Parts: sequence; C-alpha cells; structure tokens
Amino acid sequence: MTNANDQGSKWRAGSGHAWVDMQELLDDLFRPMEDMLVARLPEGQELRLLDIGCGTGATTLAAARRLGSGARCVGADISPPMIAAARERDKPGPEFVVADAQTHAFAPDSFDVLISRFGVMFFPDSVAAFANLRRASRPGARLHALAWRSKAENPFMTTAERAAAALLPDLPLRGPDEPGQFAFADTEKVDQILRASGWSDIAITPVDVVCAMPENELVPYFTRLGPVGMALQEIEEPLGTEVIAAVRPAFDPFIDGDTVRFTAACWMIEASNCMK
Repeated sequence: MTNANDQGSKWRAGSGHAWVDMQELLDDLFRPMEDMLVARLPEGQELRLLDIGCGTGATTLAAARRLGSGARCVGADISPPMIAAARERDKPGPEFVVADAQTHAFAPDSFDVLISRFGVMFFPDSVAAFANLRRASRPGARLHALAWRSKAENPFMTTAERAAAALLPDLPLRGPDEPGQFAFADTEKVDQILRASGWSDIAITPVDVVCAMPENELVPYFTRLGPVGMALQEIEEPLGTEVIAAVRPAFDPFIDGDTVRFTAACWMIEASNCMK
C-alpha cells in the first residue's frame, strides 16, 4: 500500500486524481470552511493573495470573487492533476501553479494575505515551509489557515479506517507527529512552528463546522478518499466488497434521512508577518 508519509507521490497520483473526481462533492462538503476563510478578506480590495494547498481551486476562486478584479490571486498545490482541474474551472481568473509551498521560489514580498483550507498540515518540515511562505509575504501580511483538530474530536474522519481495521490490518496510521491530516492537532506545536518561522501576532481558535453530503454519496466518498479509499484501489475482490460491507454501517450514526451530517472540529490559525 502507498506510504501515508510520502505526501508528494500521494497527491501527484492516487489522492490527487480522487480529489479531482470528487471535486463537486468536496466543494459542497467544505463550503462552510471556504465561506469562513473568505469572510476574513476585505471586499473589493486590490490585494495579492496566495492560497496554500489550493487543491482544485474552489477557495482561490471564492477569494478572487470577494476581492474583485483588481486583486491578484494565486493558488498553489503540489498535485498536477488538481492544478489542471483548477485551471479548467474559470477563465480568466486566478493563477494556478504546481508548487511545493515548502520549497517553491516565490518572489519575495509578493503577497498581502495567505489563506489555506486544510493545506498546511502536509509539509515534511513545517518550520521551513512557513519560513518560505513568510519570505513570500509582504510586511504586515496576514495568514488565515484552517486545520483539523485531533482524531478524537473528528470521529467521522476516521470511521472508515476503524471499521476496516480487521480486514485491512496494514492500513497506514495517521498520527499527530507526521505530515498528514491531524499533524496540527496540538496548538502548542503549531504556535512553536509559526514562531520559529518568524510569524507573530498568532491566534489559534477552535471552530466547529457542521458539514453535510447526500447519503447516496457516502459510499463513493469513503471508497475513493482517505486510507481506506486508497487501499481499495489496490486490493482485489472479494476483499473489496467485504470492506465496503463492513464500513458502510459504521457511518449510520451520522445519517439523518437522506443526508450525512457531521461536525468538523478545526483550528482557525491566524498570524502576521511583522518581523521583516
């Protein structure tokens, strides 16, 4: 199975293509987070914005609409298939670049504001990444990023792997001490990363967001995304069918009629570049 820590290969291949295929569902699912980030931007301002880990571009496009035609918005992501999908969404519009934000040579002092919807937890060296992003930001630039809190606070996100554990004992673990979804669960760790990379005026606030999807999208969701979804692309029948049969009932507590609902426990991470 794919190494969960090999983020570059993961997003350039299986996970990246899965997100492209599920683009419409994921845009709808995470729109409350998109709205939360975009609301922090001033309307109609000619700012220069960077969307870190922009995926297929929904948040970048929403930011561009908020800021207006005089703004310059750039979406950066490590995944070529996701950037290709973003470029097809709205022309003309923001600029989308295939870039690893940890190492990409952004022009210094380029951005007034940096945003990210779940795109900052995957860096192999988070201090180096945020130092690189600070170099790309102008004095006084603001950072607004959403990240997941802990596994324990996000049971929906780990339902599939818990239900499939007996059938898929080699599933990669998603721990808090390695790049991945829950890498920013510890606020002290996040604060230390930001301070070590030169950011200041740091605020990390818990936010709980209700998310929903149609019930008939649930099986496509868990069979394409996350550790179980990635594993299902590699295993043979009849094991795949057995996994789906074991996992689907585990989501019953989140189903209300024809809708799946869950609460996403997140951090809103904000900081300023005041140390140039």
